[in-house]
Amino acid sequence: MDLDFQVRTAAFTWLSEQVSLHGDVLPRALLVQGFEFHSERIPLVSPQGIFKPKIIDLPLSITTSPNSPYDDYLGRDDFLIYRYRGQDPDHRDNVGLRKAYLQKLPLVYFHGVEPGSYLATWPVYIVGDDQTHLSFKVSVDDQPAAFGYANECISKQPVGITEARRAYITSTVRIRIHQRVFREKVLNAYRCQCAFCRLKHRELLDAAHIIPDNFPEGKPGIENGISLCKLHHAAYDRFILGVTPDYVIQVRKDVLEEDDGPVLQHGLKELHNAKIILPASQGNWPSQAALEWRYRRFMNF
Repeated sequence: MDLDFQVRTAAFTWLSEQVSLHGDVLPRALLVQGFEFHSERIPLVSPQGIFKPKIIDLPLSITTSPNSPYDDYLGRDDFLIYRYRGQDPDHRDNVGLRKAYLQKLPLVYFHGVEPGSYLATWPVYIVGDDQTHLSFKVSVDDQPAAFGYANECISKQPVGITEARRAYITSTVRIRIHQRVFREKVLNAYRCQCAFCRLKHRELLDAAHIIPDNFPEGKPGIENGISLCKLHHAAYDRFILGVTPDYVIQVRKDVLEEDDGPVLQHGLKELHNAKIILPASQGNWPSQAALEWRYRRFMNF
C-alpha cells in the first residue's frame, strides 16, 4: 500500500480519536507531538503554515494561526482561500501544495481560533491555484471520502455534483469556525468557568449567546456571550434563569415555587439574586443592552 496513503489515513484516524477525547478544538502542543507511525513520530503542524512530515513527499496539513501574517479568509463562493507562503509561487511549500492539488490529495486544515488552540477539519482539498493573487482555493469534503481517495470513486462523480457537495460542506465549516472562535474567546474571557456556578471543567462548558445568533443583534462578540455549564446554559436558553442588566441572576417565579430535589434546590433555586462571575477585563463584560434585551423576554415568559 502507498506510504503517503498510509500516513494520511493514520493521521485522519488519530485526529478522530483526539476529537472524540478533546472536542474539535485541539491544543497546539498535542498537534506538535502528533502520533507514532511505524516507530516514527509524525507531527501535524510546524511553525510554517504548510506542513510536510519528513516521511512523505507532499504536505499533510495547512494551518492558519489566530495572528497569521497571511490574509486567509472565507471566500464568497463558499470555499476557503489559503494564501501562499511568501510572495514566490515557486517556494517549495507552495510547489508542494500545488502538487497535492494536482494529485487530489486530502489534507488537514487547522484554523487557529485562539493562541494555542486549533479547530481541526479534514479532509480538505486544494481545488484551485491562483498564482496572480498568490492563493489556493480550498474545499472541505466528508470524512468517509478521505479514506477512499485512492480508489478513484470520488473523481468519477460528475464535476458539478462534486463541487456543489463540497461547497455545501465547506459552508457548514464556515459556521463551525465562527462558533468555535466565539466559544474559545468567551470561555477564555471567563477563565474557563461557569459564570453562574464556577464549574471549571472545560468539556462541560458552553459559550451561551445573550442575544441568539439568529437575530440581527446577535453578534458573535465576547460582549454577547456568557460562559455557562451545560445545565445552566440549557436553563438560560429556556428562560428558567435570567440575568438582569446589572448582572444579577434571577430564577423564574414558578420554578422558585417548585420542590423537586437537590439538583433543583442547589443547582438552580440557590442562584436566585446571586451575581454572575464577570471576566477580569471590563471590556469583556456582557453588554448591558444585550442583557436588557434578553431580560425583557425572560420577564414575559
